[in-house]
Amino acid sequence: MPSRRDAIRLSKDEIEKFLGNGKTIVVCSVGPDGVPHPMPMWYGLDSDGAVVMTTFAKSQKVKNLERDPRVALLLEDGDAYDELRGVVVYGRVELERDVERVLDTLARVSTRYQAGAGADPKALRQALRAQAAKRVALRVRPERVVSWDHRKLGGAY
Repeated sequence: MPSRRDAIRLSKDEIEKFLGNGKTIVVCSVGPDGVPHPMPMWYGLDSDGAVVMTTFAKSQKVKNLERDPRVALLLEDGDAYDELRGVVVYGRVELERDVERVLDTLARVSTRYQAGAGADPKALRQALRAQAAKRVALRVRPERVVSWDHRKLGGAY
């Protein structure tokens, strides 16, 4: 008989779909005092499975990640206990400062979340260019993934 832990684990396809449909992911870096520093972020997914996002180059999370690239990303949903599901992605952040590559990520994330989805790609990039110069791109390749979906238990706990 499978364990409850095994019973609620998401498959690789379920994880990809869950991440692909998510809205806000929580990025947990290690603060200067060693305390976790959780911050909500919009994000995108690369075809290689990496989670990508941008943030301001002078942000606390960037300072944290320059010092220690280890990160945990949390995406969750559900209102009642029997609806809870989530994914935690553990990995190391790669910081990208090249403006064109930051712009690539910024355009991808903006398109995913905003009306830019139907915009002309060149016009969108031009509109975002000034922002990109002040930002860095974050890329997290999953090293370990933990997942759960309480809906799989059918209300039995």
